[in-house]
Amino acid sequence: MAGEYADVVRQLEPGIPGISSAHVMEALPVAVYTVDKQGRITFFNEAAADLWGHRPVIGRDLWCGCWKLRHLDGRPMAHGECPMAISMLEGRDIPWDQAIAERPDGELVPFRAHPRLLRDKSGEILGAINTLLDLRTQTQADEARMRLAAIVESSMDAIVSKDINGIITSWNDAAEHLFGYTPAEAVGRPVTMLIPPERLGEEASIISRIRAGERVPSYETMRLRKDGSLVPVSLTVSPIRDGIGRIVGASKIARDISPHKESERRIRLLMREVNHRVKNQYSVIISMIRETSRSAGTPATFLEQVRERISALSQSHDLLVDAEWRGATIGDLIKAQLKAFAAQDRLSVAGPVIILQPNAVQYLGIAFHELATNSAKYGALSRHGGRVEIEWDTAPATDRTDAFRLTWRELDGPGISGTMHRGFGSVVLKRVAPQALSGTGQLEFGEQGVVWTLQAPLRSVQASFADFESIEGT
Repeated sequence: MAGEYADVVRQLEPGIPGISSAHVMEALPVAVYTVDKQGRITFFNEAAADLWGHRPVIGRDLWCGCWKLRHLDGRPMAHGECPMAISMLEGRDIPWDQAIAERPDGELVPFRAHPRLLRDKSGEILGAINTLLDLRTQTQADEARMRLAAIVESSMDAIVSKDINGIITSWNDAAEHLFGYTPAEAVGRPVTMLIPPERLGEEASIISRIRAGERVPSYETMRLRKDGSLVPVSLTVSPIRDGIGRIVGASKIARDISPHKESERRIRLLMREVNHRVKNQYSVIISMIRETSRSAGTPATFLEQVRERISALSQSHDLLVDAEWRGATIGDLIKAQLKAFAAQDRLSVAGPVIILQPNAVQYLGIAFHELATNSAKYGALSRHGGRVEIEWDTAPATDRTDAFRLTWRELDGPGISGTMHRGFGSVVLKRVAPQALSGTGQLEFGEQGVVWTLQAPLRSVQASFADFESIEGT
C-alpha cells in the first residue's frame, strides 16, 4: 500500500524544489482529500476537516471523511453511495455532484464534489483526489440576492440600474408605475429618456461622480413620464461594483414626491388665506375698539364690550379652524354666536343649507353677535315670551346672478328702541357687514323689536364648490 500511495503522491508533486504535494494541498482554501485504489482515505487537508467537522482515520475510513451523508432531499446516504465511491467503483470521473455532509454537532453542510481518478502510465487506477466546495457561502449569497430582488420588486420607490454608459439594465414595478414604461420598453435604452432636456446636465454630473466612486445624496428634481408629463422626484444614486470592486454602473432610487409638493402648495395657499383673514380681523378689531370707545360711557363698559366682541370673533374663527377654513353653514354660525345667550328655545331658524365662505362667516358672525346682544339687553330676548326668527333664501337677481337675502326679526319684544342708532352695532349692521359682502343692510325698529335685512350677491356669501374641493383635498 505504501508503494501505491507513493505513486499517487508522485502524480501530485508540483515540481517545485522543497515543496511537496501535501504542502500544496494543505495550503488550498478548499477541501481536498485523496484515497487509494481500495477507497481508503490517504490524505485530507484542514479545509476538509473543517467542512466535515470530523477527522477521519487515515488508511482506515473509506470513500469520504464525513461523519454522515445525506442526499439533497434529506435522505440518508451511505458512504458507498457518495460521489467518490461511485467514481472509483465505476472507474470514471464525475463532474460536480452535490450532497449534504452532516457534522457531529448536527449542522448540515451542502457541498459539491468533483472526484478525479489518478492512474499510472499504463492507465491502471491508483486512487483518486476529491475537491469539495462548501456551498453554504454560495447558498447565503443566493438567499441574499433573492431577498434583495424581492425587496427591489416590492419597493414603493422606483429602483432603476444602469451601466456606466447610462444604459438602463433593470427596472422594477414601481418604476413602471411612476414613469409609465414597461421593463421591455425601458431596459436597454438610455436613462436620459427620463430626463427633461433642460436638466440633461444632471446626468453628466452624476456619471462623473459615480465613476469617482461617490454616492449622490438625495436631491429633488424633475423627471419625464412616458406620456410627456413631468413628475417631481427625490433621487438617490449609488455606484454598482462587480466582484472585484470595479464600478460598472449605478443604481437610482426615485421617490414620487408629487403628494408632498402638492401638500406644500396647499399649505402655502392656506397660510396666505389665514394671513388675509387675520389682517381682516385686525381691521375689524381696530374699528370695533374705535366705535366702542365712542359709545361706552365708562372704561369698565368699554372693556366689557370689547371683550365680548373679540369673543364673538373667536367663535367664528373656531368654526373656520375646525372646518380647515372651508367655511361654515349659516345654522352652525347662528348656533355658535347665540349659544352664550341661552336663546335656542326662543329661536326659529329657516333656510336652505348654505356653506358660507370664510369672509362671510366672520362678518355675519359679528352681525349676529351685535343683534343678539342688543336683543338680550333691550329687545325680544330681554323679556319673557319674546322670540327671534332668522330666515334666509336665494333667488335670481336682475343681473342674472343669484341673490342672497337674510332677515333677523324680533317678535313680542318691548317695542321700538333706538339703542343701536349710534353704537358700534348699528355701524356693523348698516355698513361694515353689508359692504364686506358687497351688499346692503337695512335696520328697522318695529313695534315688536328689531328687524335687520341683509341682501348681497350669493357669490359673495357662499363658498364656491371649487374652493371647497381644493381645501378639502388638503
